[in-house]
Amino acid sequence: MRYEVKLKPRAVKDLPGISRHDAAKVVDALEELQDNLGGDVKRLTNVTPEYRLRVGDYRVLFEIEQTNRVIVYRVRHRREAYRT
Repeated sequence: MRYEVKLKPRAVKDLPGISRHDAAKVVDALEELQDNLGGDVKRLTNVTPEYRLRVGDYRVLFEIEQTNRVIVYRVRHRREAYRT
């Protein structure tokens, strides 16, 4: 199944704060996410965005809508990803 990946404005603002090398890995992982939710995806409990994608030291927090759309909320370093 193919998914459409949409980034929220906050996720777009998170990307320039990441090194170019890590940002390129995140973009590659998002492209892989389009195809059958590829990558290290895990469902979260008790956290608002329901899923996370692990990309090195960074976490991509997202939800899946019923219309085969992935909504990316944040791209954060792992030490900051789950803080409210």
